[in-house]
Amino acid sequence: MTANDVIVVGLGGMGSAAAHHLAARGLRVLGLEKFGPAHDRGASHGGSRIVRQSYFESPEYVPLLLRAYELWEALAHDSGRDVISLTGGIMAGHPASRTVAGSRRSAERWDLPHEMLDAAQLRKRFPALNPRADEVALYEPKAGLVRPEPTVRAHLDLAARNGADLRFHEPMTRWEPTADGGVRVDTESGTYTAGHLVLAPGPWAPRILADLGVPFVIERQVQYWFQPEGGVDAYLPDRFPVYIWEDRHGSQVYGFPAIDGPDGGAKIAFFRRGVPTTPETVDREVHDDEIATMAARARRHLPTLPGAFLRAKTCLYSNTPDEHFIIATHPAHRAVSVACGFSGHGFKFVPVVGEILADLATTGATAHPIGLFDPRRLTEVPS
Repeated sequence: MTANDVIVVGLGGMGSAAAHHLAARGLRVLGLEKFGPAHDRGASHGGSRIVRQSYFESPEYVPLLLRAYELWEALAHDSGRDVISLTGGIMAGHPASRTVAGSRRSAERWDLPHEMLDAAQLRKRFPALNPRADEVALYEPKAGLVRPEPTVRAHLDLAARNGADLRFHEPMTRWEPTADGGVRVDTESGTYTAGHLVLAPGPWAPRILADLGVPFVIERQVQYWFQPEGGVDAYLPDRFPVYIWEDRHGSQVYGFPAIDGPDGGAKIAFFRRGVPTTPETVDREVHDDEIATMAARARRHLPTLPGAFLRAKTCLYSNTPDEHFIIATHPAHRAVSVACGFSGHGFKFVPVVGEILADLATTGATAHPIGLFDPRRLTEVPS
C-alpha cells in the first residue's frame, strides 16, 4: 500500500491539468488512467476545441475564462507546445437567439472586446460565410481554438517533470474513505492511499459518481471534416474564424479554420444533437445518413462546404440537466474533489479547472467562483 498526498483518477483534460497543478505545488501525486495518454475514448480528442470569452451560456463563466486564458498562455510557454491559437470568433444567428444575445450580454457585462456585424458586413469580412439577410453576428477577436491532444500531453509532461507518478492502463476499481480522514483507492494492480482524491471521470461519471445523485446523461456526438470546394485558402486561420451558428429553430453548429494543412479539410459539427449512450455501448461508427445531414447543414452556412467528405470521429458529452458543470468538494466526503458534467462546453476551462482542483485538494476551498457548479443544486429540494 503506497501513501500519496493526492490521487487523481482520470487523466484526460481536467485530470491531467489537476495533476500538473498539484505536482507544481510540490505534492506527491499519483495519477491513474483507464486508457493510455491522450486517448480517444472520452472527450479530450478531435484536434480542436473552441475558446471564447463572450460566453452565451452565462456571464458567470467569464471570470473563469479570463483566468483560463492566462493559464493557456502559461501552458504554451512552459510546455513549448502549440496548444492555443486566437483566430477570432463569430457567434451568429438571429439577434434574439441564445448564441447572439447571450454572447452580447456577457461581452457587455464584462466589457470584452467585440463587434456586432450585420449580414452584409459579415459576408464582406469573411467571404466563406453566407448569412441570411436577417442574421447578425458578434465578432470576438480573442476567440480561437485549443488543441486537446497536445494540451493533455503538455499537462502530463509537466506533471511528470514535477515528480507525479502517472500510471496508464490502470483503472480504479473502487475507492473508500479511511479512518484517518484520507482515502483508499483500489485498482486491478494495487491499493493506494492518499490524503485527498480527485475524481475527473468524464463519461464514466454516472457509475463512478452515482452517489452524487446527479442525473448525468452521456451523449454520442460526431465531429466531421470536409474538404472545401476549391481548396482551403478561404479557411486558413489568418482569414477565417471559429464560429457557432444558431438557426431559427435553435439548432447550433460550430466549426473551425483549416488547421491541418491543404488536405486536412475544415471541421464542423452539431452542438447538441447527440443520442444517449454509455462509454461501453457507444456506436463508434459514423453512418452515411449522419454525414448527409451534416453536409446539408454546412451547405446552408458555408457555400464551399461540404465539398468532399474526409473523415469523422465520435466523442462523448457528459451532460447535467442544466448544462452547468460539477466542480466541488464531494458533499459527503471532504477528502474527495470532483470535476465532471462538462456538457460539451468545458474544454476551454481545462487549465483553470486544474487550478481549482488543486486548490480544493490542498485547502478545501478556492477563490474562484464555483458556486454555480455545486452538485447539490440538482439534488436538494428547495425549502
